[in-house]
Amino acid sequence: MSASSSIVITGASSGIGRALAMNYAAPGIHMALSGRDEGRLEETAAQCRANGAAVTTASIDVRDRNRMAGWIRAVDDAAPIGLAIAGAGVTAGLGIGRLREDPAVVRNVIAINLIGAINTIDPLAERMCMRGRGTIAVIGSIGALRGLPSCPAYSASKAGLHAYAESLRPTLAAQGVTISTVAPGFVDTALNRDTVCPKPLIMSADRAAAIIRRRLERGDAVIAFPRLLAFGLHLTRLLPRRLTDLAFAAVHVDVPERTELYNE
Repeated sequence: MSASSSIVITGASSGIGRALAMNYAAPGIHMALSGRDEGRLEETAAQCRANGAAVTTASIDVRDRNRMAGWIRAVDDAAPIGLAIAGAGVTAGLGIGRLREDPAVVRNVIAINLIGAINTIDPLAERMCMRGRGTIAVIGSIGALRGLPSCPAYSASKAGLHAYAESLRPTLAAQGVTISTVAPGFVDTALNRDTVCPKPLIMSADRAAAIIRRRLERGDAVIAFPRLLAFGLHLTRLLPRRLTDLAFAAVHVDVPERTELYNE
């Protein structure tokens, strides 16, 4: 990416989105950041400005297709976007005494994690293809590699996002546009900090951001990390399903019941 790049990041209020904004912030960079928590979003913006970046912010619900399209086109008109990171997301799942997810929560998780990302990608892809260049990164999850019993809606939303990006990749590549699927493992963020479960190879958001940036610049189509955890989940698909189902069912997981569905 050139020093004059224009970067869009959704979900920049906290977590990986915030860490990525901080990682990319530098003189000559124009950043357009969105998130639902205006206070945290402005904190991110202030730190990015302190690093020399020019920053604008917008508090937009990614589920609002028309507002998202209008915002992205306005940003692109001001400074053609070179990199877009669709990072807005929410977690949900099952816990002690809860055998099924609330149907309203299920629909909102899918609307935010999948449809919200599509609302980010679509207006960007059209313009990037017209210019014949650009990079789009979608923040999926290593949990999309295998449906997890503790979080059915989350797994489904991220698996759908992975499939959507994978389906777009050949068409966009033919137009000079790169789309990369990011599949992080356990990252120490507010998004999952209160989830009780084993968290092997957990890492900081800053380290995750550094990995993502390095591999985006390398042009990797899929950025799954830690590699050992990704390999292990891929391996479960080669084992007998009855055994893997029993193994996953035996893992104690307690995902708090969410009162705020949009908590990036």
